[in-house]
Amino acid sequence: MTKRFLYRVAAISFILIVLAQFIRVDRSVPEFNLRDDFIILESVPDQFSQVLKSACYNCHSYQTRYPWYSHVAPVSWWLQNHINHAREHLNFSIWGTYDQETQKHNLEECEEEVSEGFMPLPSYTWLHSEARLTDEERKMLADWFSEMYKNH
Repeated sequence: MTKRFLYRVAAISFILIVLAQFIRVDRSVPEFNLRDDFIILESVPDQFSQVLKSACYNCHSYQTRYPWYSHVAPVSWWLQNHINHAREHLNFSIWGTYDQETQKHNLEECEEEVSEGFMPLPSYTWLHSEARLTDEERKMLADWFSEMYKNH
């Protein structure tokens, strides 16, 4: 490969990256009722609500806090797609709109995902240390979800 060819590839790549910044992701949030939020509806104790907010709510609610790098394409596209997918599976902001069976199923899934270490995603916790769960927090949260499931 010649230097000229590599220069052209680098220049074209740079131009494409710059142009990609003009393709913005849709971060709009539909209207929702705060009274339907999981933490409010289920009267979640503070010790659990803090863990839920730091480890779960960023992807699984409409209360996403976007970091600076979420404004840079193509990372922004990947991140928003990930959040949209997470909300499709479980959205704590609209918990009250789920029927009883769906709520119960989601509680069971939460217990399973947390206890088996699938959630929060390891790829998420690499950049978000506040979302990392200690073994004690993981067990506490999984046990609490299990208890919620039994009582629902």
